[in-house]
Amino acid sequence: MSEPFHPDLPDRPAHTRVHLVRSADLTGDTAQSGGMRRLEAVSGKSVGSSALWTGETHVAPDTASSDHHHGESETSIYVVSGRPRFVFHDGEQEVILQTAPGDYVYVPPWVPHREENPDPAEPAVVVISRTTQEAIVVNLPALTPLES
Repeated sequence: MSEPFHPDLPDRPAHTRVHLVRSADLTGDTAQSGGMRRLEAVSGKSVGSSALWTGETHVAPDTASSDHHHGESETSIYVVSGRPRFVFHDGEQEVILQTAPGDYVYVPPWVPHREENPDPAEPAVVVISRTTQEAIVVNLPALTPLES
């Protein structure tokens, strides 16, 4: 009879076991944009993921991120706390999406945007998942529309 699988056995490859990433183990050693702090949870570096990046983003009160995009990544955002705004350019004007806890936001690949937290006292916290192994963050000098 073979030995039962045990997740703490060091000779098992990362892709054959389930990983637990505790909140205390999140790392800020990932791509950043001004005005916010990204914390990496699930990635190629942390668990050996080959096609997924998940982490938290904290936006301080009364602040906004730099304008940026995430390259080829599709991005899914879940609002944990606060009321962050997501701003993008639709080709004619800036569009503001106002969120609340429990809301989800989808950002397509290459779309320039920024996150804002207009609340003067409460930080905003969101959980982000992307379709690339690592966080791709391309900071931009301005929010501009995508070229068709």
